[in-house]
Amino acid sequence: MSSDSTKGPTEWGEGRHGVGPWEQRYPGQPLPADPRYDAELLAEGDRRNVVDAYRYWSREAIVADIDTRRHPLHIAIENFENDANIGTVVRTANAFAVDTVHIVGRRRWNRRGAMVTDRYQHLMHHPDVHSLLVWALRNDLTVVSIDNTPGAVPLETVELPRECLLLFGQEGPGISPEAAEGSLMTCSIAQFGSTRSINAGVAAGIAMHTWVRQHADLGRSW
Repeated sequence: MSSDSTKGPTEWGEGRHGVGPWEQRYPGQPLPADPRYDAELLAEGDRRNVVDAYRYWSREAIVADIDTRRHPLHIAIENFENDANIGTVVRTANAFAVDTVHIVGRRRWNRRGAMVTDRYQHLMHHPDVHSLLVWALRNDLTVVSIDNTPGAVPLETVELPRECLLLFGQEGPGISPEAAEGSLMTCSIAQFGSTRSINAGVAAGIAMHTWVRQHADLGRSW
């Protein structure tokens, strides 16, 4: 699992974080029989970008554990111009145990910014906004767009729906007219400087954390 032959592009830049082989970390203890552990990681060490609670666990075991406590929050981002912020959105969604990240438009995106978290985060592709909105309706999710446009409601003043899909436009153009029309509301993020808009990845993080503050059980966080 951890050999170079199985690494994807998001793992080429692995750092020095992590732990060595199990016997070095826990000298004198036998290898655990827990099926969640990966034999190769136990033998070679675990240098992945995961919290300590998941050290030596297989990828499948980590995903299964997160699945038991994912939030009813979905994130969608439009990708009609190959937005470079998607990796950041995926990484933040993983940190907040978002159910699924939906990529609308182009299927391909730069995964390097996800820092390997795309391997633990559910992803779904939609060819266009219409198909996303239909999917959300069928799954009883309320769509809320995030964009600083005239008439938008300040995010700082609203109660986000618990079963929610937060929809973000790509850097520059923002959300498409169809996305805005299909949303319950569009929320803006308060700004106080000269820039017209903040980075789409940053905006997504702010909005996700707003949902977490309102609906998540903070006692279950790391």
